Amino acid sequence: MPRPITATLHLSAFEHNLQVIRRHAPQANIWAVVKANAYGHGLQRVWHHLAQADGFALLDFAEAILLREAGWQGPILLLEGFFRVEDLALIDQYRLTTAVHSAWQLQAIADANLTAPLDIYLKVNSGMNRLGFPPAELQASWQRACGIGNIRSITLMSHFATADGPEGVAQQIATIEQAASGMALPRCLANSAATLWHPETHGAWIRPGIILYGASPTGNWRDIAGFGLQPAMTLSSEIIGVQLVQPGARVGYGGRYTASGVQRVGVVACGYADGYPRHAPTGTPVWVDGVLTRTLGTVSMDMLAVDLTPCPQANLGAEVELWGRRLPVDDVAAAAGTLGYELLTALTARVPVVAGQ
Repeated sequence: MPRPITATLHLSAFEHNLQVIRRHAPQANIWAVVKANAYGHGLQRVWHHLAQADGFALLDFAEAILLREAGWQGPILLLEGFFRVEDLALIDQYRLTTAVHSAWQLQAIADANLTAPLDIYLKVNSGMNRLGFPPAELQASWQRACGIGNIRSITLMSHFATADGPEGVAQQIATIEQAASGMALPRCLANSAATLWHPETHGAWIRPGIILYGASPTGNWRDIAGFGLQPAMTLSSEIIGVQLVQPGARVGYGGRYTASGVQRVGVVACGYADGYPRHAPTGTPVWVDGVLTRTLGTVSMDMLAVDLTPCPQANLGAEVELWGRRLPVDDVAAAAGTLGYELLTALTARVPVVAGQ
C-alpha cells in the first residue's frame, strides 16, 4: 500500500472560480496567473480547466513552453519579463508577451532580430519598489518604446502593495495616473485583492492569482467567504498510529507539548517533507474523522501528532484533512504564521496528486 497522503485537485473549482471572477469584473480580460507551477497545483494538470481565461500569466520560460506545446494558442504573459538578451529568441519563437521594466530590455528588443513585433507590458513602479520604471522615467520610456519597430502594442502595468488592506490603492493609483498623464494605453493593474475589492482598478486586463485556487489574498478566509470561491486542493492523510499518553508525558521532537492528563494522540502521515509547515505550533487546526481538532508538538519530517480528545471514535485509518474543503488553507496558514500562498506552493513532489470533483 502507498503512504496514505494525497492532494486531491477539485478540477471543477478552477472553472467555478474563474466564472466568479468573470462576473465580478465583466468588462476586463483575465490573465489567469499560473506561476509557481499553478500555485503548487500542477500547471500541466489544471490549465485546461482555466482555458476560458483570456491568457495565462507566469514567470518561467519552461512553463510558457509547456503551455504552447500542450496546445494553448492564446496570450502568455511573462510577469518578470526576460532576464537575458538571448531570451528574446524564445519570446519570439513562442510568441510570448513580456513585461518590460528596465531600459536595457527596451534596448534589447530594439536590437533583436525578430520574426514579428512583440506585445509588451510597460511596468511602472508605483510604490511596491520591486520592478518597474520610476514614475519620473515612465513618459520617456513609453516614448522610447513607441519608436521601436519590434514592439507591436504596449499595455501599462503596475502592481499593488496594499490592495488587501485598509490602506487600499488610492495612493498608487494617483502615482500611476500622474506618471501616465497623456498616455492612452490599456491598463493591467489589478491583482487578486484589487480584483475583488477595487473595481476602479480593473482596466483592460486583471491578473487574479490566489483567488483562482480558492484562497484569500489577505490570508483570512472570512474575507472572501461571501464571493463563493471554492478551494481547489484538499490535502488529506490518515491516522497511522495512536498513543495513549499519561499526564506529564511529552510529545514529539523537543518535547514541546506536555499532556496535562491521560490523552489519546494520533499520528498522521504528513510532515514538512510533504510541504506541511514545520513551524506550525501546537493548536494548528486539523480535521480528523469529521471533527475539528488540533496539532500537538513539533511537526516532524514525515509525521505530525494530533489531539484525539475531541474525536474519541477516531482510530487507525481515520481520515485526516490537513487543508481543503472543510478546513481552509488560510486557517492553517494563519495558525502557522504564514499565508495560504506559501502552503500551496510548498507542496512537495512526493505527495501523490489525484483529480477529483
